[in-house]
Amino acid sequence: MKTIPVLFSLLALAGVIARAAPADRPNVVIIYADDLGWGDLGCYGNPVIRTPNLDRMAAEGMRFTDFYSAAEVCTPSRAALLTGRYPLRNGMCHDQFRVLRNNSAGGLPRDEVTLPELLKGRGYSTGIVGKWHLGHLPEHLPAHHGFDAYFGMPYSNDMMPAPDAPKGRPKFYEENNAYWRTPLIRGTEIVEAQPDQRLLTRRYTEEAVKFIREKKAAPFFLYVAHSFPHVPLFASERFRGKSAAGVYGDVIEELDWSVGEILATLRTEGLDRKTLVVFSSDNGPWLIFNHHGGSAGPLREGKGSTWEGGMRVPGLAWWPGKIPAGSVQREIATTMDLFTTCAKLAGATVPADRTIDGLDISPLLFNTGPVARDAFFYYRGATLYAARLGHWKAHYITRSAYGPDQPVKHEPPQLYHLGEDVSERIDRAKENPAVLARINEAVARHRADLKPAPSQLIETVARAN
Repeated sequence: MKTIPVLFSLLALAGVIARAAPADRPNVVIIYADDLGWGDLGCYGNPVIRTPNLDRMAAEGMRFTDFYSAAEVCTPSRAALLTGRYPLRNGMCHDQFRVLRNNSAGGLPRDEVTLPELLKGRGYSTGIVGKWHLGHLPEHLPAHHGFDAYFGMPYSNDMMPAPDAPKGRPKFYEENNAYWRTPLIRGTEIVEAQPDQRLLTRRYTEEAVKFIREKKAAPFFLYVAHSFPHVPLFASERFRGKSAAGVYGDVIEELDWSVGEILATLRTEGLDRKTLVVFSSDNGPWLIFNHHGGSAGPLREGKGSTWEGGMRVPGLAWWPGKIPAGSVQREIATTMDLFTTCAKLAGATVPADRTIDGLDISPLLFNTGPVARDAFFYYRGATLYAARLGHWKAHYITRSAYGPDQPVKHEPPQLYHLGEDVSERIDRAKENPAVLARINEAVARHRADLKPAPSQLIETVARAN
């Protein structure tokens, strides 16, 4: 006689659990700058560029001191972010062809599992605003990799110069919108062949805010991949000429405004305590562009190199009520870790049929314990140049970011203690053979597990312009 009431009670409880489940799955927003240096933000010590919103994000959340991109240039770093894997595993790197171009036929392979695909399986709405750079042909666009919505540029904002653009640097990269024809895409269709790049940051921000407001009723994943501060640099009228750091400062201060708008929207919509927001950069600053290139602070070199300035990037995490406010995390973390961490937070199953290099860093985010990381590996293209284990970093090959010099192999490897020598000036290999032995063992384990995929960066089609 009690069976029916008990059954109804169980059904009612199941309904409550089902309705409560979305609240247990946080929204995720990843904001990714392009070529932003470790030393470009106020909360990382920049004395000139004003970044009050990012500084507040750090004060209300967590600032990582040792946060890494998995590559030193655009395309492979973005592939690593979305797949949780070193780019060599999915063919999104090459020693000579460093990034996909606007005449590349390749793209992120369809059999790669991306973070938005995992989250869609958990009922998330998924959107990307901004730079894609993982294949511009229709079959490679975000719609084929788990994104419901896409608005942005298919590759870097300098890859479609107008025929009458002046040749050579620095004139080629002066702020003149008429010289650039990188298209804007919505979904799979080009909606503007020559957008006004002065309005890009504002328009990306408006799209991001719109997505949040439209999708707020259920869990969502939003990837905001800004086109700047990659050259050519553009800022809207509101920010142009306002920074003491010149046009580069104008661009960063507008990006800071954009972050403020996104965080303010989450607060206004009551989503701040339901949303993990991460801010980072795809690689270090492009130093060859001088005053258009940003700063790596005390770190050596910049974009294109495997010195710290090329791959150590800003890393901020914000989730009020979950991430301890004002915390500073000095453990190693990487953009690849976001794949595994966000999947676990959403209750998704991380693929078991392939090697996933990203770790679950929620213990670091929530300050509940360490993460067991073997080592971190620095690739330039498809070649391993360096490895870090704890505070120690071994350089097997060194090369400046850009220039005519050739790679230099080191035997024994150069060895630096990044805790005492973050600028990588003092080689301590001779007095620390045991440290080098441990790093060599970690490299051997890593290589034994590698199954490099054919490069997707070498195929070309007729150049679009």
